[in-house]
Formats: sequence, structure tokens, C-alpha cells
Amino acid sequence: MKAKEVKNLLEKVGNQKPLIHNITNVVVTNFNANGILAMGASPVMANAVEEAADMAAAADALVLNIGTLDSAQVEAVYLAGRAANKKGIPVVLDPVGAGATPYRTNTVRELVENLDITLLRGNAGEVSAISGIDSEIKGVDAAGGDKDTKKIAEHASFELGIPVAVTGPIDAVTDGTSVYQINNGHSMMSRITGTGCLASAVAAAFLSQSNDILSGAAAALGYYGVAAERAEGFSSMQGPGTFQAELLNALYNVGEMDLRQKLNIQLKNAGEIND
Repeated sequence: MKAKEVKNLLEKVGNQKPLIHNITNVVVTNFNANGILAMGASPVMANAVEEAADMAAAADALVLNIGTLDSAQVEAVYLAGRAANKKGIPVVLDPVGAGATPYRTNTVRELVENLDITLLRGNAGEVSAISGIDSEIKGVDAAGGDKDTKKIAEHASFELGIPVAVTGPIDAVTDGTSVYQINNGHSMMSRITGTGCLASAVAAAFLSQSNDILSGAAAALGYYGVAAERAEGFSSMQGPGTFQAELLNALYNVGEMDLRQKLNIQLKNAGEIND
């Protein structure tokens, strides 16, 4: 994938300012909203059962994040999801902490079965748990270790029947036939909470402006990874607090030159051996 393709989608986001409806967890609400604003989209964080469907019907994309799950949120998620499906907008499901408890894992599986999910975006451990691969999850921020994201994404897409993005040291996005591998990002992302959650929101914004799920999701993760690399460059030797602030700055400032210099996305066929 070329830098110009990613830049074009990013410009569409900035020009159209799509409304991204987030039913998300309380830990990341502020960070995600600011990240969506920084990239040029418009966030709305609406969890109430009374307005979930109406807000989704007004939005351009929907993010369903189960990080702080309870029965009321599950009801809101279904209401918003059905409204989004009726409108035909992208729905990104973020299975935060799936595998940590049966409640989380079963909720995600039921959502996949009962809603039209455009993209499932999680880390290796979460996606492994949902798709039946043995995994160990210690908490909602579990990073999934050094597992093969490409193989996990392919397995999950086959088992669940939907496009899947698994993020980690190398991100993988697949529909079971083609696979994009994104070699961008920085290890400092694992030192602050919410970077995975924000990745899902960034993907939703890109998908709202893309006609192709796989290339749109890959472009989003490539842009996000390049932003993280830029952020690390400005926060080197500082720490996670500075990195978090610089990541927001980078989401605002990443341009075509950054993408030309850093973007590293490869398109492969499912089943190909990693380079």
C-alpha cells in the first residue's frame, strides 16, 4: 500500500469530519475522543440505552468497546448495533479483555452472531480467545505476547466469518483470503492504556470513508503506527506520559512525507509464510 492511498483517506476524514459514535469503556473515553478529534473526525461518546439507537442512526461509524462491560452497556450495544446495521454504516467491535472471563468472551461471540460486524479489532490474546485458540489473558490490557498475529487473524476470520484485525508488533488485517501486514508502531504504545481502543476508533473513521474494508483498515493502522513512531521520536527519553501527549500531536500532524518515509504495509495471500 502506498503512502498516497493512506493520505487520501486521511484527507477524506478531515474534509468530511465523520461522526464516530463510541460505546466505549470509562478508562479511555477522554483519550479516544481527543484522538478522534486530532485526526480530523468528530467523536460522540454515548452509552445510554435511551439514546444509543438514535445516536448510531445519526453517525457515520460505530465503535463497540466492551472494556468496562455491564448489562446496561450490552443492551445499549445491541440497540446501537442494530441501528447502525439498518443505516449501513461500519461497525467496529473491540473485544477488550475477551478471554479474561466467560462473560466477556461469550458477550463478544454473541455480538458477532447477532450483529453485522464490519471489523473485529483486538490484540492476539483477545482474538485467540474469541476464535477458540488457547490463550492466556491476565487483564484488559493484555497484549497477547509475541504470537503470530497473521495466523491468529486468519484463523479468527475463518471461524467467525468476518474481517479481523489483530494488532501487535506486526498488525494483520484479513478477510481470510487476503492479508495486509502493517509493520508500523512502537513498543511504547503498550505503556499507556487505550492505544488499542483508539486504534479501533481510528479504523472506524477510515472505514467511514473507504469502499474497501481490508484496505481501509490497513490504511488506518498504518497511519496510526506511523503516528506512534513520530510520537516516540518527540518523546524519546521522556516516558509514557509524554508519549501519550505526543501521540495526539502526531495524529494531528502526520503528513504525506511521514507516510512516505515510514509506512510499511505488505499485501499477501492468506496462508503465505511471513517474511
